[in-house]
Amino acid sequence: VQLVESGGGLVQAGESLRLSCVVSGRTSNIESMDWYRQAPGKQRELVATIYTAGGTNYADSVKGRFTISRDNAENTVYLQMNSLKPEDTAVYYCHSLVVVRTIENPAGHNIDYWGKGTLVTVSS
Repeated sequence: VQLVESGGGLVQAGESLRLSCVVSGRTSNIESMDWYRQAPGKQRELVATIYTAGGTNYADSVKGRFTISRDNAENTVYLQMNSLKPEDTAVYYCHSLVVVRTIENPAGHNIDYWGKGTLVTVSS
């Protein structure tokens, strides 16, 4: 699985951005797609998740402002970010969780894939 993010940039507080993550390769075993972010000097944190089986989940800090979605025909996952704040400044990473199940291991084992990230800078 290969992940390529785009859409980052410099915006002012209150503005919007939409990040894209194009997914290629063997995608049949993807369980979920996520957006993470890492601000300077801070740990990487989970921002939003969309599950292949359906459903989404968001960090409390972005609920009501960010929306994760996917376009299966385009093999793309999006993160719509509205009402951006300076504290949203970070490198945003696309992540996919692949679960490979076999007869010997029906519970499966997890494989994580990451993109290289796209920088979002929000000025006050």
